[in-house]
This record gives sequence, structure tokens and C-alpha cells, in this order.
Amino acid sequence: MSDSSRRALAVLGATGSIGRSTLDVVARNPERFDVVALAANRDVDGLYKQILQFKPRYAVMADSASAAALEGQLKSADIQVEVLAGPQALVDIAQLDSVDTVMAAIVGAAGLPSALAAAQAGKRLLLANKESLVVAGQLLMDAVVASGCELLPIDSEHNAVFQCWPHGGASAKQVRRILLTASGGPFREWTVEQMAAATPEQAVAHPNWSMGAKISVDSASMMNKGLEVIEACWLFNCQHQQVDVVVHPKSIVHSMVEYIDGSVLAELGHPDMRTPIAHAMAWPERVESGVGLFDLTQAGALEFFPPDEVRFPCLRLAREASDACGAAPAALNAANEIAVELFLNRKVGFSKIAEIVETVLNAKAWATEQHDSLAALLEVDREARALATQTAEKITLSV
Repeated sequence: MSDSSRRALAVLGATGSIGRSTLDVVARNPERFDVVALAANRDVDGLYKQILQFKPRYAVMADSASAAALEGQLKSADIQVEVLAGPQALVDIAQLDSVDTVMAAIVGAAGLPSALAAAQAGKRLLLANKESLVVAGQLLMDAVVASGCELLPIDSEHNAVFQCWPHGGASAKQVRRILLTASGGPFREWTVEQMAAATPEQAVAHPNWSMGAKISVDSASMMNKGLEVIEACWLFNCQHQQVDVVVHPKSIVHSMVEYIDGSVLAELGHPDMRTPIAHAMAWPERVESGVGLFDLTQAGALEFFPPDEVRFPCLRLAREASDACGAAPAALNAANEIAVELFLNRKVGFSKIAEIVETVLNAKAWATEQHDSLAALLEVDREARALATQTAEKITLSV
């Protein structure tokens, strides 16, 4: 492959689970990818090790103190990398002329500005940050259309749908519905009472997938699946009533598309994020991902169950926010991020996550809030976070 056909990559969230898997795919295909920029939160040592291996031209840390610590390590090793800091630096590297592909893997609403910047700049946007579409779906999709951005989903479910979606001139009108699979998480068979006493350690112990703490808790509460319903609506231009969720404990079928003729296409494989990452990075071609041979004879029975929205109310709340439209999904996401953070810090119980989110959603008519600009959505995010914090304080005082 010639140098002109190599993809020039910026990885935002490089030291997280998705970022590490992305760089593993890069390492297996060095002739295909050139790492131009790496960005991390505050994992100085982790990013330093990645810089040693992939030799980017730019590195970004979340704050100046972390950036200074990284610069010190690089200087001691006599390594020449331009180190930047802060949210604006993320936006800047997402729009670099020398970058044509951006892996957006920063967790939560914090990843929105840089993902939006990449879309506005017409990059190939590999979107692992589902919150960008949940919070600012219309803004992001408008930017994709206006710039000619190639938006490819990284979530295993949405990547599976993309692989089963009609391409080559076939019309999306031929699709009856999307079926997103959910593992059910670690609490799939737990009672409401057991979940109320769950610890952070139990919540992040996902039975199938290796993920970060926040997304693992979202999986345990099934909020992750609710966010994915909203994401699917934007990615595939459909209503949430056309997106069904089925619980599939083995996580072998990653999602399905049902057509109007009764055909159901499914994407199957190991529960390894390197598969969707490699697919999106090389699309429309295929490259080695490091994922081993899948032996269907060893998979056993593939079971599917309807989700229980009584025990897992977060899925219901996400659908209600999607139905309300406007700024309601942004408020839902902000309240959930605060509630999950408080749970991980042992400030509230697991069952209080849904209670906090529902209280915030009912606090005002979010659908009527301004949501036609990044500034307006960030204000909604700020207000919803404040309300979630206040709600949690009241819950704590009442215990």
C-alpha cells in the first residue's frame, strides 16, 4: 500500500478501553495507519508508553499539570512531540489538516465538542462516543451532511446494524426494524432488592465485555441500551418505535436488522471491540483485528429475552426522553453521568441512578429548551447536572 493510501489517525481517548483496542489494530496493520495525534485524560504514564510505540506528532492531556508531567517524561527521553492541553486542544487536533480519521472515544458529554469539530471538518469520524449523538444528534448529523463527513459507528451494536444495513442503492424503506442486543449485564437475574445493595465492584464486573467503569455501570442499569436506542435513531434515521431491544446473554449476536420481507440479518462474532473498530477503520475493506477464529459449534444455544423495564427503568426513561425530543436526551445523559459518578464514589446506591435521572427529567419541560447550538446544549447539560447533584443531596439527607 502506498503512503498516499495510509489513513492519518487521531485517537481521542487513547488510554481508555476503545483507544487501546484501536492502537492494537494499528499495531497489527502498520502499513495502513499513521498515528498523528493521541489524546488522553490524565493517564500520563499510559500515554507516554503509547507515544514511545506509535510516535505521534501531537499529544493532548486534559489539563496543564498532566501536560507538563508528560512533557517532562518526553524531554528526559529526548522525544520530540508537541504536547497540548485542554478541551480546545482536542478540537484543534480533530480538525488538523494532517488528520483524515478521528477515533472519538472520550467518555461522556466531554467528547461532544471534539466529535462535532471532526464532523464539521469533514473527517472520517469513528464514533465510539454515543453521548455525542444523544446530546446533540441534530447538530452532529447536520454537520456530517454539510461537510461530507464519513460517520462510522464503533459501538458493537450499531456497527453490527451498519454491516447488516441496506447499501449499494437499496432503500432504508425496506427495513422493518432494528433489533439491538443487550447482554443484560451483571444484574440480569438479580432482584430489585439485590440491585439496591449492589456495589460498584459488582456493577463493573461485566460478564462478557471489557469496558470502562462508566459504560459498565450503564450496562448494568441498561441505560447504555437506552442511549443506544437514541443513537440508532440518529444514525439510521428512524423513530425509537422502530428500534427494539432484546436481551441476549452470550453477546454473540451483536445486533440485527429485520426487513419487510421477513428476512433478519445478524452480525455475529466474539465479544471483542477490535472487530467493529477494525471494520470501521478499514471500511469498505477488511483488515486483521487480532480477534481469533469464531467456532459456532462451541457457541451453544443462542437465547433471546425481552427486557424488563420494571427492574431496569433506565431503558424506559431513555425512550421517554427520545419521544420528548428537544433537549430531553441531553438532560437524560447529563443526569445519568452525575448519578453514575456518585454511585461509583459510593455516594448513592445503584437503584438511585434511575431515581435521580427520572427526577431531573420531570423537573421541567426539557423538550422546549434551546438545543440548536453547542452552547445551548452545553447549558442544558450544566443545568441538568446541577439538578442531579441537588437531587442526590436530598436523597442522601433523607436516608
